[in-house]
Amino acid sequence: MSAALIDGKAIAADLRARVGAGVGQLQAAHNLTPGLAVVLVGEDPASQVYVRNKGVATKDAGMASFEYRLDKDVSEAALLAKVTELNEDDNVHGILVQFPVPPHISQQKIIETILPSKDVDGLNPVNAGRLASGLDALTPCTPQGSVMLAKQTLGNLEGLHAVIVGRSNLVGKPAAQLLLQENCTVTLAHSRTRDLADLCKTADILVAAVGIAEMVKGDWIKPGACVIDVGINRIDAPERGEGKTRLVGDVDFQAASEIAGYITPVPGGVGPMTIACLLKNTLDAACAQAGLEKINL
Repeated sequence: MSAALIDGKAIAADLRARVGAGVGQLQAAHNLTPGLAVVLVGEDPASQVYVRNKGVATKDAGMASFEYRLDKDVSEAALLAKVTELNEDDNVHGILVQFPVPPHISQQKIIETILPSKDVDGLNPVNAGRLASGLDALTPCTPQGSVMLAKQTLGNLEGLHAVIVGRSNLVGKPAAQLLLQENCTVTLAHSRTRDLADLCKTADILVAAVGIAEMVKGDWIKPGACVIDVGINRIDAPERGEGKTRLVGDVDFQAASEIAGYITPVPGGVGPMTIACLLKNTLDAACAQAGLEKINL
């Protein structure tokens, strides 16, 4: 294996520590404690784990953590009322509704109801528009973390060709905007792109965020490229025993590792950065709402 592993756990731990120090500064200078409210609808096991991890990380950073668990049958109106209540709560600086929500509730309505200033997921159209316009905005955590990993690994990204496979509002589109801000040349591709493999081979930075297990093959990688694998897919692992599964990314890790220069593992790559960036967004939101300069981390 020739590729160097990008240690998302270590880089995220460093960012969380810096956020914690920033929270301490804010408390000491302004008696202000950033607060993050997380709303979970229903009992999806993966979502429960995410919410628990977010709560632990929030408290570890010295922030106030507010958790609301609503029944899977809760009405859309009741959920939107809870979001509105949190919009008006001065102790809450960031609001995150854990997706997916049950099918009778409109995800888009929730996104549009959260105040842009408290939208720490960065999905409100106001924040998406500000990001696309090159203005200061709360930015989705996963692409923000992905670009941080690339910068930490490669340093200056200026002039590099970045290919993003996946065009979602959550990862692909914001990742493209963030890489443009780093002066990369950006190609936004997806599962229907013609000659996708040949296009990927031109990438100095390849971001795989398409949600298909091991779709990106080893021979799609340019020798020495930096591969950021955003995918988290659970596949059967009969070699571990009957009914066992394992997590894999959107990249064929073993094959890609022999060609890439740098690669993120799954798990332990982009995942830890997502929560670290959520804490950073909450700190930034608290500063903005108090009319203070962002704390430089």
